[in-house]
Amino acid sequence: MGLKVAFTGGREGWVRALLTGVGVGLGVALLLLTTAIPNAMQAREDREYARMDVAIGDAEPAKSDSTVLVANVDTEFRGLDVRGRQLEPEGLRAPLPPGIKRFLAPGEMFVSPALKELLDSKDAELLRERIPYRITGSIGESGLIGSAELAYYTGGQSLAEFVDDSAISRIDTFRATKAPSQETDPVLLLLVLLVFVVLLMPVGVFIATAVRFGGERRDRRLAALRLVGADSRMTRRIAAGEALGGALLGLAFGIGFFLIGRQVAGSVELFGVSVFPSYLDPAPALAVLIAVAVPAAAVAVTLLALRGVVIEPLGVVRTTKPARRRLWWRLLLPLGGLGLLAPMIGQGGGNGTFNEYMVAGGVILLLVGVTALLPWVVENVVGRLNSGPVSWQLAVRRLQLSSGTAARMVNGIAVAVAGAIALQMLFSGVQDNFTEPTGQDVSRAQMEVSIPKGAALAEAQRKLAGTPGVRGAVAVSTTSLAASRENPESSVGLTVGDCAALREVAKLPSCREGDAFTLHGSWPDGETVKLAEPGRELFVNPTIEGSGKGTEAAWTVPRDIKRAVPYKGPTGWERTGFLMTTKALPTAVASDISGVIYVRLDRSAPEVHEVVRNAVAEIHPLASPTIYAQNERSQSYDSLRTGLFVGAACVLALIGASLLVSQLEQLRERRKLLSALVAFGTRRRTLSLSVLWQTAIPVALGLALALIMGLTLGSVLLKMTDTAISVDWTSVLAMTAIGAAAVLAVTALSIPPLLRLMRPDGLRTE
Repeated sequence: MGLKVAFTGGREGWVRALLTGVGVGLGVALLLLTTAIPNAMQAREDREYARMDVAIGDAEPAKSDSTVLVANVDTEFRGLDVRGRQLEPEGLRAPLPPGIKRFLAPGEMFVSPALKELLDSKDAELLRERIPYRITGSIGESGLIGSAELAYYTGGQSLAEFVDDSAISRIDTFRATKAPSQETDPVLLLLVLLVFVVLLMPVGVFIATAVRFGGERRDRRLAALRLVGADSRMTRRIAAGEALGGALLGLAFGIGFFLIGRQVAGSVELFGVSVFPSYLDPAPALAVLIAVAVPAAAVAVTLLALRGVVIEPLGVVRTTKPARRRLWWRLLLPLGGLGLLAPMIGQGGGNGTFNEYMVAGGVILLLVGVTALLPWVVENVVGRLNSGPVSWQLAVRRLQLSSGTAARMVNGIAVAVAGAIALQMLFSGVQDNFTEPTGQDVSRAQMEVSIPKGAALAEAQRKLAGTPGVRGAVAVSTTSLAASRENPESSVGLTVGDCAALREVAKLPSCREGDAFTLHGSWPDGETVKLAEPGRELFVNPTIEGSGKGTEAAWTVPRDIKRAVPYKGPTGWERTGFLMTTKALPTAVASDISGVIYVRLDRSAPEVHEVVRNAVAEIHPLASPTIYAQNERSQSYDSLRTGLFVGAACVLALIGASLLVSQLEQLRERRKLLSALVAFGTRRRTLSLSVLWQTAIPVALGLALALIMGLTLGSVLLKMTDTAISVDWTSVLAMTAIGAAAVLAVTALSIPPLLRLMRPDGLRTE
């Protein structure tokens, strides 16, 4: 009978079922999306390994009819990573990477759909200059990790000359074996667990709120059933059946919303992460759990809500003054959460992993404590509010009569904000643990350009020095020096450059072309001292097993070799071994060693990094520019932080949509009251302001409680990770402001339907 009432109860029944279905459906869709995220991340990783062009842990194969040379020609454009590869097959059976159907001739290019769109745009002229190849096809989905990935393949030529370069690989398959798994930092695992708990808690709260839509009208219908003979147990079973019907409709809506969102996800990129719709497949076991848990939760919430309502044949006993809410049991929830987390305080990352069940249980109890405390806070505060304008008095009186309903509307956003504040505190507190200094001196150079062997280093230096936005360029070549031609027992470094370049890396007593120096730094280098014996024959660029064939040119240590003291270079390390001016280097070696150019930039020049990258691409296709940075952060930490932002964006969208549905349901419930007030002469402006106050007061109280609980939870989590408690008030206030802005936006969107409801027609009844 309850199911029948839900779907055959006329217009009112259908509207209530529809609102419940939409509210539950939004939550179900987000739950399904969450269960699909691990599969999506795994799919991205599998695609990455399927096209891997470096054999992990395996020796590089010898040249054969089934090998291909792959050059890494990645670049960056205005903060966007562009994956680039040059391919040169060495035989008819050379493997093709996933996503392309044939090898390309030099000058041809296959691009991803996203890169083609970018290249066709008006503001990508600099990128078109950098990769000026002719587009002859598209990379298929199997060759991309996401729909918005920027990638291209182009034909290579004479890559065998650079096969010893780290940017060139010879492979016989594009499917690499996965690298061995490494032990994950306990603090990182804690962050992963907290992200999932904090993002999913508001979803559960929203679903519990949605199944109670239209509660007052439902109870009046149940009173009518009591009048025709139903007892109290029957009415509860009927109410459970009605809630079950709304939940089942919500499951159907949720699947529909998820399928729509799944398709939309293929054209959306959030914080640099994109997926294909095929990636978003929920885990079957979790999908079944959602299908069972949501209807069960709907029935449980309905029966729990009816415990405080007396439904009699002549009406519903709820409009009398209810008993005051008790505080003691509500405090037990957050105190229990703190009790579960307290044993792990001070553990940090060096005392093993955190107990995941205690962490999840403690955080859930603290966040559920927000939903338990908020009704008590709202009831006690609004009970003391009195005088004010008419709109204020209308809002306050309504809140005094139904403070529980007002609190339920705000519960979800309060939980979301409390969790977000706690996570923000934890992420800010532990970010130093995942950030390491690079040692790079950005005051001496801002970019480094690696020049492959065979390229004219001096010409490259002159070109870069004349590039707009470049203040200076220092070029040095590096190789090794040893006592034997092949596979020496030991070798030392050799740095080559003109006098100006050598003065950038060491303190020289004097310098002129043809000089050579030995480096004696802050730590003893016995090998250099041993090899620096005047008159001894050494070999420049010896052949070392595993690094390719060297030039092996002989060089005799001069009797007047000078001593130099190394500086810490722009990369932060001291050079060791020998220094040579360009003329002192054997001629045979000059074209067989690679070089590095350190570039100083005028940072005020427009798009200086892009201009330099274009100049580097003109110098040599395999030349590689790198931007210096003082610090670098763990990729796992950054990926998790990105995942948090993506999840928070989805939850924020759910908050707004669910609040809007809740607000519309509340207005529908009060249609007759609003019409009566208008009929008696109440101004529409007054009623609109009263609706704003009814939303603003609970929201302000909910955000204040969320701030307190979020700071408490964040402080405990920081103590658990053995990190000093610090509060980034800018971020905390930003989180609170985002929550308030979502509510204000929902209130503004509800004004048009409110104005339509404020008509005398609303007094009509059937």
